[in-house]
Amino acid sequence: MLNKRDIYTALIEVVRFYKRLDFDVLPSIPFELTAVRPHPEAAQPRLMHPVQATVVASQPKDPISPSQAAPQVIVKASKLDSNRQDLLQDIRDEIGQCTRCKLHTGRKNIVFGEGAPYARLMFIGEGPGADEDIQGRPFVGRAGKLLTSLINKMGFERQAVYIANIVKCRPPGNRDPEEDEMKGCIGFLEKQIAVINPEIIVTLGSVSTRILLKTDKRISDLRGHFHEYRGIKVMPTFHPSYLLRNSSQKWTTWNDALMVLKELGLQPLE
Repeated sequence: MLNKRDIYTALIEVVRFYKRLDFDVLPSIPFELTAVRPHPEAAQPRLMHPVQATVVASQPKDPISPSQAAPQVIVKASKLDSNRQDLLQDIRDEIGQCTRCKLHTGRKNIVFGEGAPYARLMFIGEGPGADEDIQGRPFVGRAGKLLTSLINKMGFERQAVYIANIVKCRPPGNRDPEEDEMKGCIGFLEKQIAVINPEIIVTLGSVSTRILLKTDKRISDLRGHFHEYRGIKVMPTFHPSYLLRNSSQKWTTWNDALMVLKELGLQPLE
């Protein structure tokens, strides 16, 4: 059982840790202290100093918004695995200037996906938005900036993970992709996953979670627990665009991210 001195020391460490992560406030409700330590056989070095404690609670103000200053990112992307890169290029070539579904009629660019072909961690959303359609890159708008902030605070550079979507073309008005559109595109995503073979996939939002896990359960019921896709662990969490409208859920998303890091044997960025 912790004595008063141990509790005081742990509380100080909690405050310092979350201040470094740019939390605006800590909740005033009771919380529980839990240890987060790296796995001894982790394939990558652990990040910075071990975290002595984390807060388990539900109402911080803004835990994963972009910092004013760019975070120090300490997990660097290695030299690209040329074989996997070539295999991903083969998939892109197979897509070509796709006309397999009606989404091609309104698109500006195909958004294939980007990141490290050897990535341990892969993020999958539902489809490109307006900014992504213009740039031909996934998650580069407001929601993308929030996702990038989350990736950075987990201790990764964006290019050291892989980011993709269920569909490669923007649905009109940013609506959810329809069943025939996803059916025409999902095979390419499945090939991307097979090539990258990540240790963990984070599905962003209900659409990507439903399609990948073949479930009708709500995202709120699925998040916070690992599931499986063809032998790969899957952590569902809220889509960044949802977090822009519901900032109170950023806390639960960060808790999901902590579970992912623990499974990878890593620590969050100090």
